[in-house]
Amino acid sequence: MSTGVLLALLMAMTAVGPLALNILVPATPGLVATLNTDPATVQLTVSLYLLGLAVSQLALGPLSDRFGRRPVVIAGLLLTVVTSFAALFASSITGLIVARAFQSFGASTGIVIGRAIIRDLYDRERAASMIGWVATMMVVAPMVSPLIGGLLDTAFGWEMTFVFVGVWALLVLIWTYVKLPETRPDHVTGGGPSYLASEARTLLTSPAFNGYVLAAALGSATFFAFLGGAPHVTIGLMNESSAAYGAWFIITALGYMMGNLAAAKLSQRLGVDAMIRTGLGFELFGAVLTIAIVWLFPLGGPATIFPPQFFISFGNGLLLPNSIAGAVSIRPQAAGTASGLVGFTQMAVGAIAAQMTSWIVSLSLTAMPMAVTILLFAVAAMSGYAWLMRRA
Repeated sequence: MSTGVLLALLMAMTAVGPLALNILVPATPGLVATLNTDPATVQLTVSLYLLGLAVSQLALGPLSDRFGRRPVVIAGLLLTVVTSFAALFASSITGLIVARAFQSFGASTGIVIGRAIIRDLYDRERAASMIGWVATMMVVAPMVSPLIGGLLDTAFGWEMTFVFVGVWALLVLIWTYVKLPETRPDHVTGGGPSYLASEARTLLTSPAFNGYVLAAALGSATFFAFLGGAPHVTIGLMNESSAAYGAWFIITALGYMMGNLAAAKLSQRLGVDAMIRTGLGFELFGAVLTIAIVWLFPLGGPATIFPPQFFISFGNGLLLPNSIAGAVSIRPQAAGTASGLVGFTQMAVGAIAAQMTSWIVSLSLTAMPMAVTILLFAVAAMSGYAWLMRRA
């Protein structure tokens, strides 16, 4: 398979997870009446999906080391297809929540195993470049899927969102079955549970691995902290509409995408560690700039927080592909396990950062507490990464 075809397939696989997550969001208000429930319960269709997306990575990565990349990807996509169409027959909110939870386990397959496949085939710097290209789907899919979901829900009802995801996953499954070869190296024999546990212990006791994981988790926590605080700041404190928030948020998405593209172009030439340091530098600059602008214009509008976020998101786009490539390169024979660990940690820390910032901002009258929180995460990411890499 050519590099271009493989890249397109991995991007399609990666898109399944964020597509399934976000496509249902516009339909959730209508589900309250349709399924005779309350908003908090309907929200579980999103929050439990996120939890499943995080936890499943801990299992899927080691399973791909044990049984191979190809069978685990095929099984995961098949599970996504089955659960997507099963959701059509949910007659209660409980049934829908269960279907979504199982859907998340299958839909995360492309995210976690796609990284392992890339590391199987390419060296560390080239892997960072490839992951940079694939990671753009983590921005594109969340941007377009709410629009698709809203149109489908308005025209046909919420059920069509699951039909769309099921058909997409089915097409990707067929493409994978026909084209994707087994990429796990021949010298990796896929040992049993004790072997996998040994590999996990080796990774978790490696300063270099922990440094890359910390850079990915705390580096992306700057984005999740903004995600948790910005809606309240923009809509609640600045009296802007939700539509205005969405429009301003494009700056953040654009910054992350441009960072991914820069990583894809430059990682091979500059190296993983230099790209991580550069990304952390952009994050620190953006965080300090946010504090300075908010301090000068405490009652300013969205222009005080969103433009500086471009630099933070750009830095995030630079460091994430390289942090992941570095983490899965510590022990290439355990690339699946490493990918699962870094993915789970990133999402878990991100969830904590978003929830914590949301609570802090709800008690404040300006954007300053959010800005300070973002700066603290950027400083922690830079100092923690530097300390661990010195020990490596």
